[in-house]
Amino acid sequence: MNITDAEKRVEIFAFSIYGLVIFPRALGHVDEAVTDLFDRLDKGVTPVPAILAETFRSLNACQKAGEGRFIGCAQLLLAWLYSHFWKVDKVSYQVFSENYSQLKEVVATLRRDDIFMEKWMAILQNLQEEKIEWRAPWLLLDEILYRCGDFDWVPLLGIWGAVGYAPLLVLRQYRSRQFIPTT
Repeated sequence: MNITDAEKRVEIFAFSIYGLVIFPRALGHVDEAVTDLFDRLDKGVTPVPAILAETFRSLNACQKAGEGRFIGCAQLLLAWLYSHFWKVDKVSYQVFSENYSQLKEVVATLRRDDIFMEKWMAILQNLQEEKIEWRAPWLLLDEILYRCGDFDWVPLLGIWGAVGYAPLLVLRQYRSRQFIPTT
């Protein structure tokens, strides 16, 4: 198989995005685990579970330590924050269109760039339930995976570890009653 220089450049660019943006570990360096995942993408492996797992794992680590740096895709986390923290009056019917992309909508939406860390801290510390859109407007109700075997949690495997995700704790996203599972 002959790979052109243009194809090599695209591969290197994509690899850089994975290593430096989606799975950042050390500034300016790509972790070996990212290399392994990137190599498996050609074999049809989807990166979505790893991205989700690493986001939850990093947030768990930040929460447990009480401080520290979020090691994950900050841009995807910001898109999630924007889509959940400020309620909208109605859901756009665009979500039912085949060409609809939530990320394109987030990118196209004008945002204030004067919200600094202190303001974000105040926003997050003073969150009120009625100010949060618990269900993402593009999420269509369907079956959910809420347990694994006899466990009330689902293991999410990332590239640097695993984290247990308890969907029963976030049933509000499905307009359902939320409760804490028995332990």
